Amino acid sequence: MNLKLLIYLLAFLIFISCSKKEVPIPIIPDTNKTVYIGSDNLYAIDAVTGQKKWSFATGTTSSSPILYNGIIYIGSSNNNVYAIDAVTGEKKWSFATNGQIHSSAIVAKGVVFIGSYDNNLYAIDAITGEKKWSFLLNDNVYSSPYLTIANNIIYVGGNDMNVYAIDAITGEKKWNYTTKGPITSSPIVDNGIAYIASDGIDKSLYAIDAITGEKKWSFATKNSVTSSPTVSDKIVYFGSFDKNIYAIDAITGQKKWSFATDSSIYSSPNVYNKVVYIGSDDFKLYAIDAISGKKKWSFATRNRVSSSPIATNGIVYVGSDDKKLYAIDAITGEKKWEFLTGKVIYSSPCVETSLGYVYRGLGNIHP
Repeated sequence: MNLKLLIYLLAFLIFISCSKKEVPIPIIPDTNKTVYIGSDNLYAIDAVTGQKKWSFATGTTSSSPILYNGIIYIGSSNNNVYAIDAVTGEKKWSFATNGQIHSSAIVAKGVVFIGSYDNNLYAIDAITGEKKWSFLLNDNVYSSPYLTIANNIIYVGGNDMNVYAIDAITGEKKWNYTTKGPITSSPIVDNGIAYIASDGIDKSLYAIDAITGEKKWSFATKNSVTSSPTVSDKIVYFGSFDKNIYAIDAITGQKKWSFATDSSIYSSPNVYNKVVYIGSDDFKLYAIDAISGKKKWSFATRNRVSSSPIATNGIVYVGSDDKKLYAIDAITGEKKWEFLTGKVIYSSPCVETSLGYVYRGLGNIHP
């Protein structure tokens, strides 16, 4: 091939390449697919229509379900931890403890972590259901564990008034911090600080160094705190039995705002698109502006809202003591649908989306 022909050929190829239009990569919208909730049974509900897909007889449960690798994990007041196929509703395995389970599981790296009223925190193989280790506290474990994957530490509260940091691999204690009351609240860790509330006479939210166990600050409310904190944009949100929802500076412990409901708050908050969603014993679900603390809307159920809401893809899902699971428009507060279970709902919903994302109160778990 002579030099002139080669130059013409290269010029033609460059022209063809440059003249091609870029084909946009199609954006696949994410939609809510299935909601899982505990009550008298574990239910799988179509997230769009509110129709039941299946139910599994766990017995009465206040534990909240979690989806991991196609399996739902949930505890029950019949002392068992269950692993249930998320598609079929068939049992994979169950693990028996010696006490009721109100704690909710967290699952990571093939291990299920959950507390029991037999005073133990358990680490269970997610596939086989075999115990890997257990850690004995001095009282029962209502609190749900929180795992920091980066340093493999499990954080959990106990009714023995202690916050514990436990090695997720070995089950050995790293540290404990003693509060002035029993802990039913569940911890969350953000920017190296563990946040957790203490119940009874303590009435306080604590910020504790996640590595050393040293207290950073505490914030006192006017009544018991069982609500679990969540953190968004360096603000800690939680509720109290003094009827208030609080927004606290995560670094300083200073109050940013509080919002008064008409009754005590057992529910834990969820922050979505700069709105705080939380239930109250005044029978309502509230949507509060996360920055200003002003109410955007409230939705009335027929009983207390002890369940903690989760919002995703424009819909808020929450249970009520009126035995119903509700789907509510996150912007308008209008009801999309309701689903009637057999008992009160203390459990909090877990949502699976069409793209495989999983959302549950107090943290999102991605595929």
